[in-house]
Amino acid sequence: GSPTFFVWAGADWMSAPLQRVQVVKGWIDAEGETHEVVQDVVCAGDLEVDPDTFRCPDNGASVDTTSCETRGEVGAKQLMAAWQDPDFDPSQGAFYYVRAIQNPTCRWSTYDALRLGREPDPRVPATIRERAWSSPIWIDAS
Repeated sequence: GSPTFFVWAGADWMSAPLQRVQVVKGWIDAEGETHEVVQDVVCAGDLEVDPDTFRCPDNGASVDTTSCETRGEVGAKQLMAAWQDPDFDPSQGAFYYVRAIQNPTCRWSTYDALRLGREPDPRVPATIRERAWSSPIWIDAS
């Protein structure tokens, strides 16, 4: 059967809360083509992963780019879940890794522009979503 992965991520106490945790699966098919699938496995708040898209709905987190203050009290200090691959094939080698996604925060260039009293550079996004990821877990089919 499919292995069960227990995922658990904690937010940096000096930064924004977590928005979601994902599992990324990669494999090479019989024709030598590479594939990758990303599935959200746990969402912050009372939000649930959509069973058709495997994505969390938007939690409404945002940033005031004139001050870099986060808006709203959404997100989680930690997220955890047990997850099994719904498409697991024991005859197919694969790798899995976990990725935690934070609520949006200002990009470093936006912080710098505010400190210098300048407009942020319009060529780059004003905000980002920081990520953390685990080492991969390899499943060998042989």
